[in-house]
Amino acid sequence: MCTAIAEKAPIEGAAKGAGGWFGLNQLYLAYDHPFHVDLEHALCVSFVREAADTTTRVAVELPRQAARDLAHRILAALDRAEDCEAR
Repeated sequence: MCTAIAEKAPIEGAAKGAGGWFGLNQLYLAYDHPFHVDLEHALCVSFVREAADTTTRVAVELPRQAARDLAHRILAALDRAEDCEAR
């Protein structure tokens, strides 16, 4: 069963793929059937640079708990960064 859970958002940053570093301008998130991970459903994250002539992508597929753990650690790191910058 497909979940049809999908999000798209503009993003700034950079990613490193097989061809080296590239700028990012889109983020795609989906909770759906993964292509590579052997799970029924996973959080599929694509960091993308869309341009008129080409699209470059780095994709990640995570089990639900790993995605929650990652989100928690990202928020914890950002909280610590705010504390450091406030000093």
